[in-house]
Amino acid sequence: MSTGTLYAPRPVPGHDRELGAAGRSVRSRRRRRQLRWNLVVAGLALLVAALFLLSLCIGERTYSIAEVVQVIAGQHVPGASFGVGVLRLPRACGAVLAGAAFGVVGTCFQVLLRNTLASPDIIGVTAGANTAAVAGIILFGLSGLALTGLAVAGGLVTAVAIALLAWQGSGATSRLILVGIAAASMFDAATLWIMTRGSQWDIQAASRWLTGSLNGLSWASLAPLIGALLVGLPLVGLMSRQLGNLQLGDDVASGLGVRVSLTRAAIMLIGVVVLAAATATTGPIAFVSLLCGPIALNLVGAGHSSLLPAALVGAAMVLASDFIAAHLLLRSYPVGVVTGILGGLYLIVLLIRMGRRTRGSA
Repeated sequence: MSTGTLYAPRPVPGHDRELGAAGRSVRSRRRRRQLRWNLVVAGLALLVAALFLLSLCIGERTYSIAEVVQVIAGQHVPGASFGVGVLRLPRACGAVLAGAAFGVVGTCFQVLLRNTLASPDIIGVTAGANTAAVAGIILFGLSGLALTGLAVAGGLVTAVAIALLAWQGSGATSRLILVGIAAASMFDAATLWIMTRGSQWDIQAASRWLTGSLNGLSWASLAPLIGALLVGLPLVGLMSRQLGNLQLGDDVASGLGVRVSLTRAAIMLIGVVVLAAATATTGPIAFVSLLCGPIALNLVGAGHSSLLPAALVGAAMVLASDFIAAHLLLRSYPVGVVTGILGGLYLIVLLIRMGRRTRGSA
């Protein structure tokens, strides 16, 4: 008898059928998850398109969809070419671009740090970019690309300083959030001090910008943000698989071949640049970075990347908030007023849920 016959495993009755059924079940769940992701992305894209069109049609003067489409196609339409093409279209595009930027960057930070509170506006990165930008506006009279560069530098320096102070030993994420909150308070105080050094005009402009506003956007002012997104978002997309592996923990990600420290540093660097470009363009639109990741994850479920859904959620949130702030309140407000209210309500709900979990586990 040959050794091949001697050690050949005996067939187990029904074993192949069980394996086949298990494989079909796994493939079926995978198809359902993919279908859910596709439907969510398609639905969010339609919502963004509808809100985008609504923001172009409705205002002090209402334009028809046909007029708006003609303007977008480059045709001259008396009245609409200026009202839509010059005033409303850059504003709506700014809302989409800034919302997508804040949504993607916030989700990246939350995944990297494995904490839903670890968004840039909570951990102080946005505050550092704000202080640098306000200093550029009031003290140096900067705008455009120079202002974006200063905001990027402020955000990078802040992120590095917070990481160096917090990333030591165990419990680094919790410590980073606490250090970030303290840093944000310090930068907010510095921003207020800088504002006292400016003229009344500068103070009013900076105050409106700090609230987060889409007023006065032009194609020229959007150029730095467009450039940052064209470079940053594809790079983040290329690293989305590594980002998903990092969500499983550093040890597991390292076992899967991810260079943990390098990947984390690269994604955070790209995120800070995109975030600072968006902040320099529209101001710090409050809580968009915080809200988009959890909303997108709840919509698509676990097992799929939430970066694209988070970008669409951010775009829809800023478009809807800007429409509410401009047309549905007693007077026109900056978009950050509405997103700030939404973010505050979310934090209250989150704290209530955390309290219930704590009492339930006690």
